[in-house]
Amino acid sequence: MAGTLYGVGVGPGDPELVTVKALRILQSVPVLAWPAPEDGPSLAREIVAAYLPGTQREIPIRMPLLPARFPADDVYDKAAIEVGAALSADDDVAVICEGDPFFYGSFMYLFGRLAGDHTIEVVPGVSSLTACAAALGAPLSAKNDVLTVIPGPLNADTMKQRLADADTAAIIKVGRHFDKIRGVIDELGLAGNARYIERATMAEQRIVALADVGDGDAPYFSMILVHKRKEAWK
Repeated sequence: MAGTLYGVGVGPGDPELVTVKALRILQSVPVLAWPAPEDGPSLAREIVAAYLPGTQREIPIRMPLLPARFPADDVYDKAAIEVGAALSADDDVAVICEGDPFFYGSFMYLFGRLAGDHTIEVVPGVSSLTACAAALGAPLSAKNDVLTVIPGPLNADTMKQRLADADTAAIIKVGRHFDKIRGVIDELGLAGNARYIERATMAEQRIVALADVGDGDAPYFSMILVHKRKEAWK
């Protein structure tokens, strides 16, 4: 009988936010796979490193992080072959995913390659969206609010229209797009309604006013929440 592939969300960075189900699977499967940059450690693995038994075979999925190369089809093709071989050998495999596997998670690219031939279970995790809201003390939405998720790489005109139409918005993938995003927020007169956070739940978590972030790039793990009423409960 072939093994089961688990896409395991391990949350945004705080190891205590790993679910009980994720922990059980991560400690019991014989094979672990995890994403990582071409050089350096895997943040996803670091989140759960203290929980791992140290006896599992591990499959690193190393990929370029340049926007022009993502998603790197050749990397996911190779990983799907290696993970698929382990599954066909009757081994269960857990792929460790930062946040939630299906909220902008790279696990979806393995899922798309393997779902037709293998049993797959997706284990949801605490997403960066809910983690940032909790850390900021800023409920995402209430009443009949429509929550809009806006990727930072959108061009300024499209972003401006999406944000103008939103009741409440989470701007993700901020990174090198920070200056553009702040400019759009300022144009719409929403700077006082915006909250900025980086590295939510991690030891380096930082919350500052949008105006105090400074010019240039923000960290990859940063987010801006904007609510038209400023406070969701009003």
